[in-house]
Amino acid sequence: MKSALLADDSALSRTEPPPPWPARQIRLGGRSVQVRETPGSSDRAEPAVYVHGLGGSAQNWTDLAGLLSGRLDGLAIDLPGFGYSDPAPRYSITAFADLLIRLIEESGRGPVHLVGNSLGGVISVRAAALRPDLVRTLTLITPAMPFLDPRRTLQAPVVPFLALPRADLLAARRFARLRPSAMARHILSACYADPDRMSEQRWLEAVAESELRFSPHYASAYVGTMRGLVGSFLRAYLPGANSLWRLARTISTPTLVIGGDRDRLVDTRVPAQVARAIPDARLLMLEGVGHVPMMEMPETCARAILGLMDEAAVPSRAG
Repeated sequence: MKSALLADDSALSRTEPPPPWPARQIRLGGRSVQVRETPGSSDRAEPAVYVHGLGGSAQNWTDLAGLLSGRLDGLAIDLPGFGYSDPAPRYSITAFADLLIRLIEESGRGPVHLVGNSLGGVISVRAAALRPDLVRTLTLITPAMPFLDPRRTLQAPVVPFLALPRADLLAARRFARLRPSAMARHILSACYADPDRMSEQRWLEAVAESELRFSPHYASAYVGTMRGLVGSFLRAYLPGANSLWRLARTISTPTLVIGGDRDRLVDTRVPAQVARAIPDARLLMLEGVGHVPMMEMPETCARAILGLMDEAAVPSRAG
């Protein structure tokens, strides 16, 4: 593990805060999935794929992708059951990773610069370990890799309810009691260390997107994904090929891990553990930042990703 390098600030693409990137529906794995295209602004732009976290959407990447558009031509996915994508029969880490691999293959974009946040980070770990040929560099932003201390996440009170047979109905009733603005504020307070960092434009978009959480399938997607994530935590400490920590140790791709020291959803010790597990990894810990550094401090995250790309582009002198 080594420290991340930051590219010069002048390497960023400077624009006014962009609106959400253009969206379109594609058929993937037999269902309709929405993707947002974050097009590169130069001929040298390389392909990238962005994967959001639990309860998020492709819109989480708007600012970061805009800053990187001079170097990256991106595709951000709404995972099944979230954003504007259709629900799925299964919400396991394996199923999500299989879908991500399929997206990269069928879009013809590989190998890509793969960027994942939280749940998206875990999905990206599995995809990069199983299909290194599809991943040029890997960036994991507050990846929700396994940890066993429930006191280190705001989600701890939710976990016991996952054992109930119709936990999705309980979740749906809770969501129904909240107005979209109240739901957006609740999510914002959990994910941001400093909610004032969110611009007015992004706040209005977050409120509008909160209305999607009243769709009939959202509660099932949320509960099913939480169950899948908790299951992956337990398997990570058992023998077997599906352990996420074992998979992380097999990743050969140049990797950047970004964490926030005020993350309330993932144990703040996890980013360093991930960076130690992956052989060719560098770590960037951001002070005063929460669970979504790419939204709180997009410029710093963008500079770190460009630094990773610059490092990966330099031929190794080994041998």
